[in-house]
This record gives sequence, C-alpha cells and structure tokens, in this order.
Amino acid sequence: MMPRIATAFSLAVVLMWTACTPEPPQPLPAEYDPTPYELEVGHFPPPVLPMDNPMTEAGVQLGRMLFHEKKLSGDNTQACADCHLQSRNFSDPAVFSVGIAGQEGSRHSMVLSNLAWHVHHGESHGHGFFWDGRAASLRDQVLDPIEDALEMDESLEDVMAKLAEDPEYVDQFRRAFESGAMSEDHIARALEQFLFTMVSNQSRYDQWLLGEVEFTESEERGRVLFFDEFDPFNPEASGADCAHCHSGLDFSSHQFGNNGLDADADMADIGYMGVTGEEGDLGKFKTPSLRNVMVSAPYMHDGRFADIDEVIDHYDHGALSSSTLDPMMQYNVDYGLGLTDQDRADLIAFLHTLTDVAFLENPAFSNPH
Repeated sequence: MMPRIATAFSLAVVLMWTACTPEPPQPLPAEYDPTPYELEVGHFPPPVLPMDNPMTEAGVQLGRMLFHEKKLSGDNTQACADCHLQSRNFSDPAVFSVGIAGQEGSRHSMVLSNLAWHVHHGESHGHGFFWDGRAASLRDQVLDPIEDALEMDESLEDVMAKLAEDPEYVDQFRRAFESGAMSEDHIARALEQFLFTMVSNQSRYDQWLLGEVEFTESEERGRVLFFDEFDPFNPEASGADCAHCHSGLDFSSHQFGNNGLDADADMADIGYMGVTGEEGDLGKFKTPSLRNVMVSAPYMHDGRFADIDEVIDHYDHGALSSSTLDPMMQYNVDYGLGLTDQDRADLIAFLHTLTDVAFLENPAFSNPH
C-alpha cells in the first residue's frame, strides 16, 4: 500500500504545483518607436531630405533588413545587396548584374553612396535616380528592381505576403511606422531611409581637406591636374579638366551628360532621352560620383571600361563627337588631353585618395539577418 500512497501523494503535489505556477508571460506586441535617426554627415553640409519620410532608428533598421532580404526576389535567392556589394562601393563587379532567371540586365549596377545629396526637388532636368533619371525619388527607385523581370522578378503583393509570415518583420513594421501597416509604400520608405545612411566622407581626401594629412607629391600633382581646366593652347599648364562634371564634395554634378562614348549612329542606348523625350538628351546619362572609384570597376552605364586606365584613355584620346556631346568634351575630341605617363600615374594616385575604407567596411551596412 505504501508505494501506491506515495505515488498518489506525488501526483497530488505535481498537480498543485502545476495549478499554482503561472503561465510564462506572453511577449507584448511591438509598438511604434519614433526615436529619430541621427544622420552623421561629418564635414558635409546637411542634406535636404524628404519631409514626409523622417528617418527613425526603427525605419533605418527595417530598411537594412529589407536591403539584405532574399524574400524580395521571386525565388528567394537574391537580395538588393547581391548586386550592390559593400566592398565594391555598393556596385557590382560584373558588367551587367544577373537576375534570378540567369538573365543579364541592360545597364551596369550603379554605386550607392551619398544618395542623401541626390534628392530630387522638382527640377525639370537633373537629380533623378537610375542612369537615365527615370525615378524622381529614391523611394520610387528602390521598388523597380524587385518587379523587373530581368532582376528580382517578384510582385510587391507576393513580397508583402512572404514578409507577413515572418513575425520579426511584422514587429519591425510596427516599430517603424505609426500605422504598423505592411505596405509597398512602407517598404519603399524604409529602404529609402537606410540608403540615406550610406555616407562616404572619411577618405584620405577628406582627411586632407580637414588638414589631418598631407598629400604625397604625386597625389598633390594629381589633384591639381584633376581640378585644373584643359587648355589646348598652353599644354604645359593644362589640366585634365575632370571637375566640370565631377565636382563638389561628392565629385559629381548629379546631372546628365553625354561624355563622348558613341557617335549618334552607334547609340544603342538613348539614355536620358528615353525619359524626357527630347532629342537634346540623346545619349546622356547621370554623372556618377568618383568617391571610391578605384573599387567600383567596371565603369560607365554599360560597364564597357574594365579598369581606370581604360577610362583615362577615353578622356585622353578616345571621345567621339555626336549631336549631344557635352560642350566641355569637344576639346577632348578635337585635341585630346595629351596626358603623359606621369600625368596618368599622378591622376590615379589622387583618385586613390577618394577611397573610404571606413565606409566600405562599416558594419552598420552589413547583413543583420
């Protein structure tokens, strides 16, 4: 009898303990977190950002998650980050990026840095996104590759359905946006916020601007060549005239131009004209920034130049005349720059000073998954 009594007693104790033990607390639903994101701009002027998409810590984090999320593609194998590699200035080492179906795109993947200073404010010409400027804002731009059949080939409706099955995303949308809604617009706004954080301004050139380092003789001579104007009548004092298009702290005018890649009859890609419909925009493309240019190969909208030497060859003696050639490029066509081997070496030495290792290795841009 004793074992049976003991067993009954033990069972009673277990039942009493179970009845008295409270259930583990259930996690509370995520709540909207409006904590502002403090954008570090260093010695750059503050950018004028969209007033209707204030940057928040939660919004930036959601954008970072989405930038690295392979569920944005039709077969869940490709994320934005796969064609925009951080180590390559958020560009692609391939001439044309390959989409999920193994098909190549039609243009080279653009770099993603300092986009906060590219914001479109309604100008009729300039400041659009993509090589041809067809997206008026960054939030317009970010959704295009998702639905492009040559790239990620997925519908936004299916993207949202997949994200809605992930509790982590459900919570993060609640933190990032007051309504908590998971929508196309909120996906675009979160990606826009994250891309605005990609600020590159800690290169050796920036250190030189701030008086923290001195350039070598070659770097300094390259800097002078870069910024001095070309003068065909005084070749000894003539510069390489790069700064007309690659100007300002971002080394880009952010405008559209024809830099003499093709004659009219050979322009397979009409560029900006396809957006504006104006013949004067034939063969014009957005001027890319030269920050981190030495890790951004290949170059041009079609990736035709494999390395920086080929780029310098083009500007030195390879530019072609056309009906819409930028007037500043006509000198390159008529005379050529006449760069010496030393000129080329010095220019390249200067371009190396635009490499921002801190930006290329910043863990804040890495995959959070």
